[in-house]
Amino acid sequence: MLQKVHILPIFALLLPNMTSDKILAVIPARYASTRFEGKPLTDIAGKTMIQRVYEQVKQSHANMVVVATDDIRILEHIHSWGGNAVMTKKEHPSGTDRCAEVAALYPEFNCILNIQGDEPLIHPDAINELIKTLQNPNCDIATAYTHFEDVETLFSVSEAKLVTDKHGKVLYFSRNVIPYLRNIPQQEWLSHYQYKKHVGIYGFRRNVLLEVADIPPSILEKAEFLEQLRWLENGYQIYTFYTPYDVIGVDTPDDVAKILEKL
Repeated sequence: MLQKVHILPIFALLLPNMTSDKILAVIPARYASTRFEGKPLTDIAGKTMIQRVYEQVKQSHANMVVVATDDIRILEHIHSWGGNAVMTKKEHPSGTDRCAEVAALYPEFNCILNIQGDEPLIHPDAINELIKTLQNPNCDIATAYTHFEDVETLFSVSEAKLVTDKHGKVLYFSRNVIPYLRNIPQQEWLSHYQYKKHVGIYGFRRNVLLEVADIPPSILEKAEFLEQLRWLENGYQIYTFYTPYDVIGVDTPDDVAKILEKL
C-alpha cells in the first residue's frame, strides 16, 4: 500500500521564514484634544499629520492600513486622497479600545498593530520589527523601546521606562526611573546603566486585543496611568525589541516645529 506523502509548495521550501499571518495596521485618530484640538489635520510641510503617519505605515509589511477616527472631518479627509478609514465610537477611553472595534470589523486579520496617529516620523523599519517580534509563539503583545540619551528626559514622568528579562519579555513599565541605582548619584546613572525608553507602538494577537479591551483598569494602571500595566497584571506576555528610531509625538502646536526641523 502506498503511503500518502505531503509535498510542501516550492515557495515554502525557498522561504522558510515567511509567515501566514495577516497584518492589519490601525491608526487611531481623535479630533478632540485638550492640548491640541484637531491635530490629525494640522499641516506639516504641505501634508496633514495623519496623512504623513499613514504614508509611513504603508511602507511597512502590514497587509492593510486603516485610520480609526471619531470625526467625519478626519474620515472625509482621508478618503479624499484614497486612504482607508472607518468611523468608531467617540467614547472609547483609549486607542487600544478603538483598535479593538476596528479589529472586530476585519476578522480575516489575526495580527493587529496600533500605530499612534500623532507620530508622523514613525519609521517603517520599526513597524516591521514590531511585526517580527509578534511572531514569537510566546508573545501576546509586542512593543518597542529605545535608549535614553540625556538625564533630563530620563527623569521626566512623561516618558515611560521599562525593564525586561534576558529574552526581551517585559517585567514592568513605570513613569519612575527603573532600575534604581543605589549609591550612585542620579546625574551619573546614564553612564552606569542603559535605560530603556518605551516607544508607544503595539502589536497584538487578534484574540488578545479583543480580550484586553474588555478588562477593566487595574490597580497598577491607575497608580501609574499606564495602560500596559493592566495587560501585565492580567498575565499577558509582552515582548519588546530595541529600535534606533525614536519617535517624536505631537502633543501641542509647538511640537510641530520639532517635526519640521527633522523633515
